[in-house]
Amino acid sequence: MIRLLITGIFVVLFLILTMPLMLICWIMGRFNRESAGKLANSVVMWGFRSVWKLCGIKVEVRGKERVPLDKALLYVGNHRSIFDIVVAYPLCKCPTGVIAKKSTAKIPLLNIWMMLLGCLFLDRNNTRKGLETILKAIEQAKSGASVLIFPEGTRNRNYESDELLPMHNGSFKISTKSGAWIQPVTMVGVENIIIRHIPFIKPTKVIVEFGEPIDPAALDKEVKKDIGGYVRSIMQDTYSRIKSETK
Repeated sequence: MIRLLITGIFVVLFLILTMPLMLICWIMGRFNRESAGKLANSVVMWGFRSVWKLCGIKVEVRGKERVPLDKALLYVGNHRSIFDIVVAYPLCKCPTGVIAKKSTAKIPLLNIWMMLLGCLFLDRNNTRKGLETILKAIEQAKSGASVLIFPEGTRNRNYESDELLPMHNGSFKISTKSGAWIQPVTMVGVENIIIRHIPFIKPTKVIVEFGEPIDPAALDKEVKKDIGGYVRSIMQDTYSRIKSETK
């Protein structure tokens, strides 16, 4: 409970005390969006990594050498915890925007940092608005920025199961329509930080493995018809392998 309280206080202070930097990033963005994005990314990365330390999160990263550095990527993560973005985002290259659920846009100050980073907010209950968000993400990827998404669509709450939820094919249009390569990001153990024992945060080791990047142009038509299932099967194999190592 103490870790949760300390982390909560840190997040509130971080959002309040970095308000001048928000303003600086916004002003810089009027003249040089790339520089503004790098500054915003540095500030948020520091904030996330500070949360790692406060929560006692130890992250083992595997396969980082597989991540292409010369092209926009669609980072695809599995979704089992409210800490998924906190763990995955600091491992993504800059610039990367997150597709987050619409309710996140209502969190004061945090929503400003997210917008400065190029994050987009998805309304799961409005098909038209959801399509608009995907189209914006496609344009973002075409411009050279990467995107982090969790295509299972909702958090997998069956923590006793090692099965990933089905992945929505629509999410992968960001890749197939923009040419951005798909970068699998399989995370194991994130739910052990807090979800299994709310409201207690416990020191946890999380393993994050970057798989082989997938060029959407190299996939045949049949695979593209169920590209979500194809990527899920790759990440499922990775997840099951890592889980077997940790048992």
